[in-house]
Amino acid sequence: MIKRVFPVLALAIFSSMLGAGIVVPLLPLYAESMGASGLWLGFIFAGFSISRTIFTPIFGRLSDRKGRKLILCVGLFAYALISFTFVLATSVYQLVLVRTVHGITGAMILPIAQAYIGDLSPEGEEGKWMGYSNAAFFGGFGVGPLMGGVLAAQWGMNLAFITMGVLNLLAFLIAVIMLPRSDKRKQAAATPVSFLDMRRSGTMVGLFNFRLAIAMGRSSFFTFLPLLAAISLGLPANLIGILIAVHVLLISILGVPGGRIADIFNRRMLVIIGSLVTATYMFLVPLSPSFWPLLALCILGSVGSAIATPAAMAMTVEEGRKYGMGSAIAAITMALSIGMAIGPILSGAIVDFININTAFYFNAGLALFGAALFAWFTRSGKGESTAG
Repeated sequence: MIKRVFPVLALAIFSSMLGAGIVVPLLPLYAESMGASGLWLGFIFAGFSISRTIFTPIFGRLSDRKGRKLILCVGLFAYALISFTFVLATSVYQLVLVRTVHGITGAMILPIAQAYIGDLSPEGEEGKWMGYSNAAFFGGFGVGPLMGGVLAAQWGMNLAFITMGVLNLLAFLIAVIMLPRSDKRKQAAATPVSFLDMRRSGTMVGLFNFRLAIAMGRSSFFTFLPLLAAISLGLPANLIGILIAVHVLLISILGVPGGRIADIFNRRMLVIIGSLVTATYMFLVPLSPSFWPLLALCILGSVGSAIATPAAMAMTVEEGRKYGMGSAIAAITMALSIGMAIGPILSGAIVDFININTAFYFNAGLALFGAALFAWFTRSGKGESTAG
C-alpha cells in the first residue's frame, strides 16, 4: 500500500515545506514595508515556530486516536487558506497573527504525514521510506526560496503568497480523493501514551536531544552563513544563494540513499557518525578562505545530514510502534521546532558579544554534545536495523 500512498504524502510534505521556503526570503522585506522593527521581525518568525511547537504534540496524539487522514486534510486546507491571508495583512500585528496561525496549520501536516508513512512502512524498510520523506522535506524547502524569489521579482510578493496557497489547496484536493484512512491495524498496535511516559524510552530521549542539537545548528547556519560569506569572504548574493541551494538540495537528493543505508547498517552508529560529520563541517566553516572550500564544506554538511537523519527517523518509527506513531513523530518534530526557534537567538547573542566565527564553533560543539547525549541514552544497544 505504501507505494500507492506515498506520492500523495510526499506531495503534502513538499507543498508544506515549499510554502515555508517561499516565505523565507520574502517575509523580511514584506514586514519591513509595513514598518517592522528588528524586534517585531523576530516575533514574526518566532510566531510560526512557537505555535507549531505547542500544537504539534496535540495534533500528533489526536491523529493516533482519530486517524491521520482527517487531521492531514484539515491541515492542508487551513494551510492554504492562511497562505492567502498574507496578502490581506495590513499591519505588523496582523502579520504576527497570520504567522502564528500558519504555524498551527503546519503542525497538522509534516508530523502527521510522516506518522502516516511510519504506519505503512514495512519492518526493515523504515529508513528507506523516511529517507524519501526527508527528500520531499528538503526538496520543498530548497525549491521554495528560488520559486518565491522568481515570482516576487517578476510579478510581486502577492502572487508568491497566492501560489503557496494554491499549491497547498491542490495537495488538499489530492489527499481527500486519493488517501485511504491510515492503516488501522498498525495504528492500533500501539496504544498512545503520554509524553511523560515516553520519557522512559532512552531511545526517544536520545533522539530528541539529537534532533534539538542539529536543528539549533542548522537554523543558525542558515541565519549567519550569508553574513559570514558576505563580510569575511566578500561573496556576492548570487554565490551565497548557490551555497545554500546546493546544501539544501543535496540533503534532499542524498536522503534517498541515506535511507537505504539506514536499513542495512547499525542506525545508532549512523546517527553518531552523521553528527560527527556535522560538527566537523560546522567547525571548519569559519576557517574557509574562499567560495570553493566553503562550497565543499556545504556538501560535507549535506552528507552528514543524509547519514544521520534517515537513520534517526527510522529509529523514531520503531519507537512509534510502541508509543503511538503520531505521538513519537510529534515529539521529534517538537525538538526540530524548538531548535529552529532558539538556535538563531543563542547564536545571535554570541555574534553580538563575541564574533560570528564563535557562533559556528558553538554550534559545532552543540552537535558533539547532542551526539554524546544520544550515545548515552541509547547505550543499551538499541537502534540496529533489522537487516543488521
